[in-house]
Amino acid sequence: MFKKIIKGGNRKPSKSDANSTSLYGYNQAENRNLGSAPAPNVVVSHPSRGAVGAPNTQSGGAAAPMTTPPLGNMEPLPSFRDVPVVDRHNLFLQKLQICCFQFDFTDTMKSVREKEIKRQTLVELVEYIQTGSGKIAEHCHEEMIKMVGANIFRCLPPESHENIGQENAEPEEEDMYLEPSWPHLQLVYELLLRYIVSSDTDTKVAKRYIDHSFVLKLLDLFDSEDPREREYLKTILHRIYGKFMVHRPFIRKAINNIFYRFIYETERQNGIGELLEILGSIINGFALPMKEEHKLFLVRALIPLHKLKTVAVYHQQLSYCIVQFVEKDYKLADTVIRGLLKYWPVINCQKEVLFLGELEEVLEATRATEFQRCMVPLFRQVARCINSSHFQVAERSLFLWNNEHVVSLISQNRSVILPIIYEALERNVVGHWNQAVHGLTVNVRKMFMDMDSEMFQECQRHYEEKQAKTREVEQRRQLTWKRLADAASQG
Repeated sequence: MFKKIIKGGNRKPSKSDANSTSLYGYNQAENRNLGSAPAPNVVVSHPSRGAVGAPNTQSGGAAAPMTTPPLGNMEPLPSFRDVPVVDRHNLFLQKLQICCFQFDFTDTMKSVREKEIKRQTLVELVEYIQTGSGKIAEHCHEEMIKMVGANIFRCLPPESHENIGQENAEPEEEDMYLEPSWPHLQLVYELLLRYIVSSDTDTKVAKRYIDHSFVLKLLDLFDSEDPREREYLKTILHRIYGKFMVHRPFIRKAINNIFYRFIYETERQNGIGELLEILGSIINGFALPMKEEHKLFLVRALIPLHKLKTVAVYHQQLSYCIVQFVEKDYKLADTVIRGLLKYWPVINCQKEVLFLGELEEVLEATRATEFQRCMVPLFRQVARCINSSHFQVAERSLFLWNNEHVVSLISQNRSVILPIIYEALERNVVGHWNQAVHGLTVNVRKMFMDMDSEMFQECQRHYEEKQAKTREVEQRRQLTWKRLADAASQG
C-alpha cells in the first residue's frame, strides 16, 4: 500500500543569479517564491524539501493574486457553448477563479462536491483551449498562468529515506509516492500543455508569463516521485524549449545546474532520466561546428553522471546523449572513451555491463584516428573484463567482437591490441568456469588467428616464455622456502 505523506510547510527559495552569462553556469537564475491560492504559498527548492515560511507571491508576473470567492459559495458555471461569444472571456476568467481553490486530497470524503465542480471546470477549460475557440485575451494569459502556478507549484513531500532518517537508503518501488491530487493536477498539466502548443497562443504575449521564474519552478518539480507528473513535465518543458526560442540558453543552463547539484552535492534527483530525454533531443539539434560550451557540458556534467551509484536508473537516456555527441562530432570519441574509463566501476558488475554496452555504441560512431588515441587504455580495461569471474561482464566484453565496425577497428590495429589481450584470452581458455564465456573466448582467439597468424604465433611464443619464467620463479621461491624450513628444523 502506498504511503500517504501529508504535505505541510513552506520551503526556502533557492539562491539564484539571473544575470549569469555562461550558458552552462553553476548558479541558477531568478527563483522567486510562488504562491498557491487561497492557502499559504510555497516554493520548491532543489537542495532541500524543508519547511520555512514564504511570502505570498505569484509566478509568471508581478500582478496581484487572483481573488477567489469563499469555498462555500462554489457553484458550477455554465458551459462555454451556453453563453454568447462576447461573454466567453469573462466566463473563462470565472472558471479560472474556481480552479484556484485548493483541496485536501488525503481525505477522500472531504469537499466531494467542490472537488467534482473543479474537476469538471478544468475539463471544460482544456476543451476550450484545445478546440481553438479563438485567441485568448492578454489578461486571460496572465490569469491562466497564475491558476496553473497556484495548482502545480507546491512543496513536494519528503522522500521515504528522509522520513526514516537514512541518508543512503534506496527508495523501494512500493514506497513510491503518488500525488493524491493527481485527478486535478493532471488536468492542470494538460491545460498548460494545450495552451503552449495551441496555434492561437501568441508567443510574444505568453513569454511574459512563462518566464525564467516559471521555467525554474517547472524544473524544481522534476524532483517529484510521481512518474506521471514527471512525464507531463518532460513534455511541457520540451514544448516550451521548442516554442520559446528566447528561453533556450536559460533552460540548458538551468538543467545543467540540476546535474551539478545532483553529481556534486545531493546525489538524489528523481527526474534525471526525463531531463536527459529532453537533452537528447536538444543535442540532436546542435549546429556544427559544435560550440565550446556544449563540449564543456559533456565533460563537466554528462560524463560525470556515470559515477553515481544510481546510474542504472537513467543510463539508457544518458548513453543516448553521449552517443549523440560523438555522432555530431567524431573528435569527441577519445574524450568520451577516456571519461568512461575514468569512472569505470570497480566492484559493481551490473554497472560494468551497462558501461560495456555504452562503450560498444560509442565505438560504433568512432573513427580510426580517434580509436588509435585511446585503444591502449581501452583494451587494458577490456582485458580485465574478459577475465572477470562475473560471467555477464566477461560475456558482454567478448560480444564486442560481434560488432563488424569494432572488429574492423581492432583488425586495423591488431599489432597493438592483440598483445594486450592475448594473455586474458589464454586465461579464459584454460580456466574460466563458465562454458558460454569459454566458447566465446575460443571464437575470439580463432578470429585473431585468422586475422594474422604470424602475429598470433608471436604473441603465443611470448606468452609461453612468460609462463616458463613465472614457473621458474615459483620453483626458486619454493626451493628457498624449503631451505629455510630445513634450516629452522635443524636449528
